Amino acid sequence: MSESVDSVDITKLNALAAGTNRKTPRIVAAGVGGRLMGTKSLVNVTADQITEDSMKQMTLAEKDEAERQKYTRETHISDQPWTFSNWYQHINWLNLMLVVVFPLYGMWEATKHPLQWKTALLGFILYLASGLSITAGYHRLFSHTAYSASTPVRLFYAIVGAGAIQGSIKWWAHSHRVHHRYTDTPRDPYDARQGLWYSHMGWMLVKANPKNRARADISDLTSDWVVRFQHRHYLTLMLLMSLVLPTIIAGVFWGDWWGGFIYGGIFKSFVIQQATFCVNSLAHWIGSQPFDDRRTPRDHVITALATFGEGYHNFHHEFPSDYRNALKWYQYDPTKMVIWGLSKIGMAWNLKTFSQNAIEQGLLQQQEKKLEQMRQKLRWGEQVDALPVMEREEFNERSKKDGLILIAGIVHDCKSFIKEHPGGQALIRASLGKDATKAFNGAVYRHSNAAHNMLAGMRIAVLRDSDVSSNTFQLQQEYLEKEKVN
Repeated sequence: MSESVDSVDITKLNALAAGTNRKTPRIVAAGVGGRLMGTKSLVNVTADQITEDSMKQMTLAEKDEAERQKYTRETHISDQPWTFSNWYQHINWLNLMLVVVFPLYGMWEATKHPLQWKTALLGFILYLASGLSITAGYHRLFSHTAYSASTPVRLFYAIVGAGAIQGSIKWWAHSHRVHHRYTDTPRDPYDARQGLWYSHMGWMLVKANPKNRARADISDLTSDWVVRFQHRHYLTLMLLMSLVLPTIIAGVFWGDWWGGFIYGGIFKSFVIQQATFCVNSLAHWIGSQPFDDRRTPRDHVITALATFGEGYHNFHHEFPSDYRNALKWYQYDPTKMVIWGLSKIGMAWNLKTFSQNAIEQGLLQQQEKKLEQMRQKLRWGEQVDALPVMEREEFNERSKKDGLILIAGIVHDCKSFIKEHPGGQALIRASLGKDATKAFNGAVYRHSNAAHNMLAGMRIAVLRDSDVSSNTFQLQQEYLEKEKVN
């Protein structure tokens, strides 16, 4: 008797996936800049704790009971109802200031400082640079290692991307890897199942529950000196690139100090933030699911237009390390073109793509699944195995009265269809009580698919000791092939 194969050590694999098997620099750094949009309680977890929580999820009852026991003595604020006395405790005030209050302040100042075209052009250029630093840099390069890039390119993404005010590369990429590892679960930082508003901004504006803490391995990022440099000096880089630089450029060159601060700084950062948030919300809400409909990611051109090409999200979640988001030449994905362009001048290489075979497999599997779902909604007639057996005497006795015809060993009740038959009543009446297999399958008429499907709906029994076949489509094809030979 052969020995059983050892099972993998779940705790060990969780440690590898979370990166807790080694001493790793903390993900959320000290200070306001390092914590930006981050929550320390959500990453402060060990592989043992992740494994324990994961195994408890095997049954909902066990999980609920464990959580009830865990939070009996102290209920986290996120599990408490909002009241007049505790509402302020639910709010993440730092993020509220950065993504709501600060932009509102910019709108108020804009009423006093009209937009100049030079400042508008500056804001648009900085918007493109910062936005692409997030999509091509933070997302596809650092989070998914979809390609490799030279040091100048990585530095550009780190420095200019800081101006988007979305946190450091290390925090952003870690959060995104957790999102892919736990998509549509409570551990997903921006769980789309919680609603459009929650996945767009709500998750940042309220305090997260530490029971949903999670980790992902980012050892490759912490070994990159560019990532470490940006994380260490994030607050300085963020203020310089998001506010100081546009203010100085607009002020020194055409005297629009306030315009540079408002439009090139606040508004530019606000628009980039909203575009990125759309990947978490719109990309999980509108569009099609050509590869997998078990989870929320979707493909839609509107999301692509709003997010520098990140809108083909169903594809991305199936093939996350592919440097492309859009496959077709006509689909909008400027990020893909930037990466491709960098590769042509030697500043990017190792552009990763999944094989066309794997992609088409995914498409076909989803199409088959949808077809099967459609098939289940239709009536296809009784399965042959479920039909009762009819004796020949009964068939002969009932055929004229009940309109019975034998085709491929199966008794069909055609009485209600006699007057509806496109070829006339006489053809059916002449076949009552007889074997019309050859006649139906091409000897008289080459029946359409619709005729075969309608025939299946008329099955009532199987004739004893007859040669039964439920696939009249195939029988007709075989008969026609023999006819060609003869």
